[in-house]
Amino acid sequence: MAYVEEFRSRLAARDYNKVLVLWQEYCENDELDVDELVKILYLVKQSDLAKPFGQYVEAILPLVMTISDEILRVEALRYIYDLQTSNSQALFDLAHEFLKTSFGDDPQYQEKIRLIGLRTKDNFQGALSNFILLNHIAKGNFVFHNAGWGVGEIIDFSFLREQVTIEFENLGGCKRDISFKNAFRSLSPLAKNHILVLRFEKPEELEKQANEDPVGFTLRLLRDLGPKTASEMKELLSDIVIPADDYSKWWQSARSKLKKNGLIESPITAKEPFVLRKAKMSHDERLDKLLLGKESFQELLGALYAVARDFSDILKDKETKAAVLARASSLLDLEPIKPIDRLQVFFLLEQLLDRNDHGDRVREIILSLANPRDELWEIEIVAMRKRFLQAIREIRADWENLFVEMMLIAEPVQLKDYIFKELHSVKPYTKLLHTLGQMLDNPASYPEAFIWYFQKISLDEAPLLGTQADKERFFESFLILLSTMEKHRESRDLVKKMHNLFTGQRFKIVRDLLKATDIAYAREFLLLASKCQCLGTHDQKILHSLVEVVHGEPSEERDQTWDQSVIWTTEEGYQLTKERIQRLGTVEAVENAKEIEEARAHGDLRENAEFKAALERRSRLQHELKTLSDQYSRARIITSDDISTKVIGIGTRVSLKDAKGHVDVFTILGPWDADPDKNILSIHSKLAQLLIGKKVGNRFEFRGGTVAIDKIESYLS
Repeated sequence: MAYVEEFRSRLAARDYNKVLVLWQEYCENDELDVDELVKILYLVKQSDLAKPFGQYVEAILPLVMTISDEILRVEALRYIYDLQTSNSQALFDLAHEFLKTSFGDDPQYQEKIRLIGLRTKDNFQGALSNFILLNHIAKGNFVFHNAGWGVGEIIDFSFLREQVTIEFENLGGCKRDISFKNAFRSLSPLAKNHILVLRFEKPEELEKQANEDPVGFTLRLLRDLGPKTASEMKELLSDIVIPADDYSKWWQSARSKLKKNGLIESPITAKEPFVLRKAKMSHDERLDKLLLGKESFQELLGALYAVARDFSDILKDKETKAAVLARASSLLDLEPIKPIDRLQVFFLLEQLLDRNDHGDRVREIILSLANPRDELWEIEIVAMRKRFLQAIREIRADWENLFVEMMLIAEPVQLKDYIFKELHSVKPYTKLLHTLGQMLDNPASYPEAFIWYFQKISLDEAPLLGTQADKERFFESFLILLSTMEKHRESRDLVKKMHNLFTGQRFKIVRDLLKATDIAYAREFLLLASKCQCLGTHDQKILHSLVEVVHGEPSEERDQTWDQSVIWTTEEGYQLTKERIQRLGTVEAVENAKEIEEARAHGDLRENAEFKAALERRSRLQHELKTLSDQYSRARIITSDDISTKVIGIGTRVSLKDAKGHVDVFTILGPWDADPDKNILSIHSKLAQLLIGKKVGNRFEFRGGTVAIDKIESYLS
């Protein structure tokens, strides 16, 4: 496949002359790899050089005609005819010969020949693909729209009107009439058992297969759709085949199995695709691929460790295992190699051999380390970090002091858990309690360690410092840490983690805490929470409500200023906006692209009013889509917890009574639900801002007179 990469490189550089020279060289080969040819022609077809290249593509015909497998030969010929622009006599005659032999008995054969342009030699580009598509047009068959409409089922067609009617998955079940001319440009036939068709018709069957046999499922996907990256597969499957909440777990399990399958070539980086191989890789090939490009000590160590961890089937072959052991042992000969690196090699050999042949040398190195705390960070593989800690525990008399030091810095959490467990096995807990107290008093010095133990405390899983008084101290320190961390941009991920932990399951850990606190602590808690910027108006309101529910008395008056970044909406408004965004991104965007292409075809773009109008519509659509998408990401559906009938705010229905006893009723909702004709105000409107925070009995000037707040209700009631 060296030619594929060479073509890819030349096409990316837009080096047209080099592409043609390379093509001439390729056409002079004695043998032909059909897969390689198809990949090359696909790359050219997707490039800007497709049209000029079409004058020379038929040079490969002599080699293509030597392909014995008819299916592969037809696939190659289809790409040639899709690209060709020469409309030569040789191509014309070959197309007629092939189609007559394969489809000559079709009663509509001559009509189809006319439709694909093979009556004359003027232009028959794409003739084979177009004829095959026409042959596929029948009620109940499926096609794929390459401009965003997705899979479609053919509902009806007419050769008289030269038109096909299709219901597409991405158009919400809407039917579209498409001319054969447009169908040739935008549709591809799909078999009824194609994975995209089953995703459209029977996603539950695919979900069952994906769960029962993830490797077989992925093989089918790659066979039907070609190479796909992990992100492309997620886009195809998440929420349609695999529920979105389950996808990450499913993919982790599936990916570990894919790595072990010799028919699937797993990528080295996330941007590269998974590729279906023609034949299963041998053990040696798989080993060579895993070690390809690995030169540094850490790269080689990581690759060999991955073999030991993930590819036990490779190691069942005695020769391959001997080769892996030899490569692992050779790491000891690299120069310079530090003691901690030698130690990792011994750990690797121990795992490969399933026995410890280097115990004395491991002991010697462990005892010689002056500062094991620093050496811990030299180890990149987490499992080896734990093995390093286990060796310290077994060999060094001062292990307890070392563990106390390392508990606060060890990563990930599993290592902290291991260290804590070992320390907790030794009584008294003087050193351990001192370290935990140090972490509690100075959470900003060890934020990751503090959050680790805070989770244990909040879930009642902490064997030390687990009393109610300790919990209250930890929650105070948590809020102080949160307000400190959010001032530092580099701590953004940590702040997000803390916010999710605090607010998760509708503030479960807060609700559990408040049940056993007094009102004095609750007020102090609210004060600390108010200093955390990431706990916005909505969060603060919920915290006040929780205090009121637990202690049976209202907390101090709430701030009625509303977070302007939040887009408040009803469930109906949320769904309508979601549908509008989907329509903008699919139906209207595709229709507009079609308008632009049709207008462009009229020529002279400077005086083309239709073209300018289509471009202006595109600009409006893009602006609306960007605005709604931004708002949608900040939307929050109004619930009963958000609505207070003590003061006017979001979700309230307000009755205003004037001096004559006349009553006007206004409802305050978000901007998506505003309707002046029904007296539904946007919370951002001037009148809504005037009303917010007022209580029953308050008076103010309105429409040239004085009105009073007569009643405040929830719009949900």
